[in-house]
Amino acid sequence: MALTAADKTLIAQIETYLNAQKGLTANFLQVAADGATRTGKAWLQRPGKMRFAYDPPDPQLLVAGFGLLVYHDPALGQTTNIPLSATPLGILLAPHVNLESAGVYVTAINRQPGQVNISLVRKGKEAAGTLTLSFATDPLELQSWIVTDAQGKQTSVHLYDIAPGGPFPDSLFQYNPSSGPSTVGG
Repeated sequence: MALTAADKTLIAQIETYLNAQKGLTANFLQVAADGATRTGKAWLQRPGKMRFAYDPPDPQLLVAGFGLLVYHDPALGQTTNIPLSATPLGILLAPHVNLESAGVYVTAINRQPGQVNISLVRKGKEAAGTLTLSFATDPLELQSWIVTDAQGKQTSVHLYDIAPGGPFPDSLFQYNPSSGPSTVGG
């Protein structure tokens, strides 16, 4: 995508905003590719840390920390570990967000009244998926994202009740298979 001067200005504003976000808590609504919805609480701490604790009775857990994205589904007895750098979410959690770096590029910018969406992929890992970030524009604030995976399936995450937070304990971003559900507040 050829970026205009207005696109480059917008990208610089988004980078400044994201790099200023060191930590936050939020409630979330997740919509899966099949339309199934789930809710829960999210913690994000840059760089590289995120936790999605789903509301009961959903026992699943998604944790990013220490270079890994870990997804645990007790119903299936399955835990999946993926290098964070191999996921689209790794772009959002990078130590320094640079949307025009050698490793990331913008594939689309969609402006609507009061909102802007920016779609990103990792260079050389386009098949791994796309991350589309949605921001309110006045003031600039991350509201949601959509991850499109390698099969073209989309999962959207909408944040609400967003509050600055952190630093959080490292234990919040670790998956410990021997412990029960976390009761960490935010």
